Amino acid sequence: HVQLVESGGGLVQAGGSLRLSCEVSGRIFSINAMRWYRQAAVKQRELVAGFNRAGSQHYADSVKSRFTITRDNDKNTLYLQINSLKTEDTAAYYCNVAIILSYGSSPTYYWGQGTQVTVSS
Repeated sequence: HVQLVESGGGLVQAGGSLRLSCEVSGRIFSINAMRWYRQAAVKQRELVAGFNRAGSQHYADSVKSRFTITRDNDKNTLYLQINSLKTEDTAAYYCNVAIILSYGSSPTYYWGQGTQVTVSS
């Protein structure tokens, strides 16, 4: 079955950097859109960065110039490089991937388990 496994979160001081990873495993046909969301305490989950189906990148205004989303298609892995971390970046980060399970099927969306990023001042 399909799994998304995230890693790379942790406790870091403001101004530091982290690299999050999201590896897709299991039997799939192809991957469409891939996105990173985050959810801070008592807040709604928000989209921070993503690749659309055409492969174009997009970012939330609050993270532009600090976050970089990349993907390794050979490894079915999505990355999020986070630089110049701020305390307001503290949140659980989730990957969301649209997967085509077989030829001609519609995409099925999967979520990672989340990885916590905590930024101290």
